[in-house]
Amino acid sequence: MDFDSTIALSKSPSGAILVVDDTPGNLHILFDALTQAGYEVRCVKSGAMALIGVEVEQPDLILLDIRMPGMNGYDVCQQLKANSLTSEIPIIFLSALGEPLDKVRAFQMGGADYITKPFQFEEVLVRVRHQLMIRNLQKQRKELIEALERANHELRRLAILDELTQIANRRHFDYYLAQEWKRLARDRCPLSLIMADIDHFKQFNDWWGHLAGDRCLQQVARTIANTIKRPADLAARYGGEEFAILLPNTDLNGALQVAEAVRLAVEELIITDVPQHPRQRLTLSLGIATMIPSPNESFQRLVAVADRALYKAKAEGRNRVCV
Repeated sequence: MDFDSTIALSKSPSGAILVVDDTPGNLHILFDALTQAGYEVRCVKSGAMALIGVEVEQPDLILLDIRMPGMNGYDVCQQLKANSLTSEIPIIFLSALGEPLDKVRAFQMGGADYITKPFQFEEVLVRVRHQLMIRNLQKQRKELIEALERANHELRRLAILDELTQIANRRHFDYYLAQEWKRLARDRCPLSLIMADIDHFKQFNDWWGHLAGDRCLQQVARTIANTIKRPADLAARYGGEEFAILLPNTDLNGALQVAEAVRLAVEELIITDVPQHPRQRLTLSLGIATMIPSPNESFQRLVAVADRALYKAKAEGRNRVCV
């Protein structure tokens, strides 16, 4: 093996090791022995080439000499530990410097271990295996934490969504309304609520069946969610064929515009797999309530007023918005 070249490489699935040493004899010994032990080995002769090599492909472990021309091992270690992409790579220092202060400095720089030259290769192998085992356990721990975080995120998402319509469920609506009521009571800003109900939904279900009814609810929910624009606005399935739209920092005129946009969007819907007929076209009745929340009142008052407005829209002929 010609170590006058900059990099030597052997491949193995047992672990990737980068050896950094300016002495070709040391590189020969370490390359041959680590390769025979089943490791993937790359060798470089300077600290600058080590930093480049790590960017090309991250090793699982670095064996690093301290005394090298240009950039010493301490400097290399410091740069690697300062980079978030390479800071977790364990570094074993291999050095002829055997003074306690040298070792202390190596560990202060972030070294995981320190071997004094001339070294016994059996010792090197043991320490390499130990550090790779720790590295592997750290990777497994990180992957487990990430998997748990993804699972928790999915559980939180499922906990606030209505299973059929995939918009917010009643429980999350109640929670969000209570939070916004408190916040806007402090800020003395308006909070608007739109309650919406699909007109003649029981007849629709009786005529086309419950599967078509489910598709109807899904499309109406999607239409409502796509019509409201601001991140703070919330569309929720309130129950059955009834929906709620919560609009923080929105006055009555703003709520009227949103409600009318929702009504028109639903009126234009074509429900999947249902033959269209004027008598079967979907419509919504909507009721609006707008208040400046008060800490002395319950948010349920807002719901009650919006409900009364919704009943008024039903009584006046449906497919309309009432306040």
